[in-house]
Amino acid sequence: MEQARQLLQNVYGYAGFRDNQEAVIEAVLAGRDALVLMPTGGGKSLCYQIPALVREGTGIVVSPLIALMQDQVDALRLLEINAAFLNSTLSPPEQQDLFAQLQAGDIDLLYIAPERLLQPGTLDRLARCPVSVIAIDEAHCVSQWGHDFRPEYMNLDVLRERFPDVPRLALTATADARTRAEILERLELDGAETFISGFDRPNIRYTVQAKTDARRQLLQFLEPRRGQSGIVYCLSRKKTESTAEWLGKQGFTALPYHAGLSAETRETHQQRFLRDDGIVIVATIAFGMGIDKPDVRFVAHLDLPKSLEAYYQETGRAGRDGEPAEAWMVYGLQDVVRLRQMLDQSEAGEQQKRIERQKLDALLGWCEVTGCRRRALLEYFGDDLDNDCGNCDTCLQPPQTWDATTAARKLLSCVYRTGQRFGAGHVIDVLEGKESDKITQRRHHELSTFGIGTELAPQQWRSVLRQLIVRGYLFADAERYGALKLTAQSGELLRGEMTLHLREDPHIQAGKSPAKKPKSGMDTVPEEDRDLWEALRACRKRLADEQGVPPYVIFHDKTLKDMLAYRPASEDELLAVNGVGQSKLERYGKEFLAVINGG
Repeated sequence: MEQARQLLQNVYGYAGFRDNQEAVIEAVLAGRDALVLMPTGGGKSLCYQIPALVREGTGIVVSPLIALMQDQVDALRLLEINAAFLNSTLSPPEQQDLFAQLQAGDIDLLYIAPERLLQPGTLDRLARCPVSVIAIDEAHCVSQWGHDFRPEYMNLDVLRERFPDVPRLALTATADARTRAEILERLELDGAETFISGFDRPNIRYTVQAKTDARRQLLQFLEPRRGQSGIVYCLSRKKTESTAEWLGKQGFTALPYHAGLSAETRETHQQRFLRDDGIVIVATIAFGMGIDKPDVRFVAHLDLPKSLEAYYQETGRAGRDGEPAEAWMVYGLQDVVRLRQMLDQSEAGEQQKRIERQKLDALLGWCEVTGCRRRALLEYFGDDLDNDCGNCDTCLQPPQTWDATTAARKLLSCVYRTGQRFGAGHVIDVLEGKESDKITQRRHHELSTFGIGTELAPQQWRSVLRQLIVRGYLFADAERYGALKLTAQSGELLRGEMTLHLREDPHIQAGKSPAKKPKSGMDTVPEEDRDLWEALRACRKRLADEQGVPPYVIFHDKTLKDMLAYRPASEDELLAVNGVGQSKLERYGKEFLAVINGG
């Protein structure tokens, strides 16, 4: 382990290991397999990179995306580590040259997609090379119940047969107990040690609002965050493009990203996001896996994701640098109907559909929690938080509850009397007493429930309706375009045999937003240090542009802030800054010292 510690300090520039890193590395160096679960930004890559440098041979890293391979290899080469990738971007001569280097043992780390790795010719050639360790990144892709399922991952069990004496690591940031068990089974990691570092990302603030006017709400959220990098997730490609265009008209630099765009456009937009400041990517779930950009300050959802796993994975792209970040989401009844329609129309088997419905229900329940939102999220993944976090919407502005028994009975009665054939809008119009053509044509203005709900505004009725669905008193039939139906559970409430308390939504009641907003990276820089801060960022951007890499590959914001705090005057002092290793000191030391010392 002494060699591993020296690599950590001299090459990567870190004083010590975090969480389970040391234990994982020790197990791999001893030749044992491992399942590693660490939150995004927790340092998973060091768990296989350092063993690959210590052990003899080449470390093979199975990675799902070409863009991720490129970023990782660029960063490693700046540390003077011999890294390479094998994918479709290489010409045949370049591939031949790479295999010659592998055969000679000149490559420390090789990144490769599962599809390419599993080709018989690739496996045969790699089997003739010295291999030090095999890392399977984003290992949750092996799970058929997961949110990023990749069929190719299910065939990676062949690695045990082809490389029987090479330690294998499966690594992921998102896996509940079911998914962890499936990873171990599918990859044949029998006897592997499991290392779970916990799911908590305390620097991320979680906020969920009822969807009333999604664009207005998004603009209200984004206004104080102009100039910050972030991601806005939408469910459809069309909405992605229209939202990006609209944000552009509001003065934001917003770029769309979805699978329907050309590969060239996607690559251009992704590279701008990685290398420039203040870019907002508006994307479907096609964007994000493997994005290493550390200074994403917010992830916003304009539509409900499919599960808490998907939500956690997507929001985890914010604040990888440990600085304050935000996960903000609006959702409404229509999101639920649309997702259930997509699920019912999918080609998945009934067992998988049932599990996916349970996952969606769990997400809906989480959206409506009245206690600490972070504690509820962690509990879903089997993790515990001893105290309320103080950094989520329900902690900062605890929701009030009210006796909604009478309102709920009125709504359920209206659903029943209109024949359980209509959606939320029509039912609420009947309650409000609106004499629309649709209502009068069906003679619903003659019903006993017509006009009995004027004490609540339509948005408040939608909040009641949404919570009744979450609690199982109502069902939105996706096959009938969201028609509301009573459940067996509703009988007790309709008969007046129980009382029901629901949460008040402050965003509906008074248009409020959370009491405080977290500090951005800029807010944490003292006023008197702003000029030097901008000079350090400018130096980093210039060097990054010269080398064709994102700025964070040169140094993270956290490293620049340490320079700002400690003001190193010599190379020895700069080497003591977190994130500055010997290689980067030799490459960039003089440049940054000149900025700090005014040279």
